Amino acid sequence: MKQFDYIKADSPEAAVAAGGDGAHFIAGGTNLLDLMKLQIETPARLVDISRLDLATIAETPMGGLSIGALVTNSDLAQNARIRSAYPVLARALLAGASPQLRNKATTAGNLLQRTRCYYFYDTARACNKREPGIGCAAQGGYNRIMAVLGTSDDCIATHPSDMAVAMRALDAEVVTLQPGGDRRRIPLGDFYRLPGSTPEIENVLQPGELITHIELPPAPAGKQLYRKVRDRASYAFALLSVAGIVAVDEGKIAGAALAFGGIGTVPWRDPAVEAALVGQAPTTAVFEAAADALLAPARGQGTNDFKIPLARRVLIATLRDLTMGDVTEDAA
Repeated sequence: MKQFDYIKADSPEAAVAAGGDGAHFIAGGTNLLDLMKLQIETPARLVDISRLDLATIAETPMGGLSIGALVTNSDLAQNARIRSAYPVLARALLAGASPQLRNKATTAGNLLQRTRCYYFYDTARACNKREPGIGCAAQGGYNRIMAVLGTSDDCIATHPSDMAVAMRALDAEVVTLQPGGDRRRIPLGDFYRLPGSTPEIENVLQPGELITHIELPPAPAGKQLYRKVRDRASYAFALLSVAGIVAVDEGKIAGAALAFGGIGTVPWRDPAVEAALVGQAPTTAVFEAAADALLAPARGQGTNDFKIPLARRVLIATLRDLTMGDVTEDAA
C-alpha cells in the first residue's frame, strides 16, 4: 500500500471539505481496501465517514423511505418496512455477498463499488477502466462474466451490485452534499455513466461530493421479484439478475418496471420495453416480444455469448412468475 493521509470527519460538511481531488471517502471499505492493497486505487487521502449520523431509515413526507448512506446492507435487508413494501430490495441485498460482508458494507458504498472484471484486478493486463488508453484485454480474452448491453470499444465490464439493480427498478434517487453546501438529487437512472470512451468515469459525482441518503418513492403497486442466476448458490456475483415489478389489472398489465444486472455495463433498464408491456395481456407471446426487444442491441464477445439466450429465458420466466394466475396463453 502507498502512504496516504487519514482524516476522521465529524460532520458531512467536514467530510466534503476534506474531500476533493486525490481523496476517497471510506466507511465499510469492503471494496476500497482490496483495491488499495492491489494499488488499483491509490488515494492521497482517506476521509473516514463511518462515524457520521447517516445510518437511519425514515419515512419521507411523500410516503417513501429515506435510507442513510451508512445503513449497512444487513440492516437494510432486515428492516420491516423494506421487507413488506420493497421486498425486491430485501431479496436483492440477501442475494449479495456473505453475511459478514453485508454486516459491514454500506448503502452508498454498495452503489459505488467497482467492477469485478478479471482484467481490472490484474494489473499486468490492459484495462481502460484502471488505466485509460491502454486497451481492454477482456475483448478477445476470457469474457464470460462481461456485459452484452451498453458496451463500447473501450470497455465491456459489468456493474457488480445486486442492490443497485433493485433500486433502479424502484426509481430510487441519490441525495448528495456538494462542495459549497448545495444538495443534489440524482435519479439512479442518471447516476451511472455508460463507458463510452471514458470507462474510468463511472458516475456523475463530482470530486468531494458526498452521498448522504438514498430516497425511495412510495411502494409501487404490483408483485415484486428478484431473481439471480450465478455459478454457485452463495457469495457469487450475478451472471444475470432481474428485479421485476409488475401490476396486472382486469387481465392487462397496468405497470411494469424491469432492471437487470450482469448483462449491462450499468444497472440496466429499458423504459421502451416496459412501455410495450403496459396494456397487453400477460401471455407468453407478449413476454417473448419484450425479451426480443430488450436484447435486440445485445452483443456477445465470445465466451459471454450465452448470456443473451439466458437473459431471454430468465426474463420470460420472471414475467410469468410476476403475473402468475393472470397469464392467458395464446390460442394454438
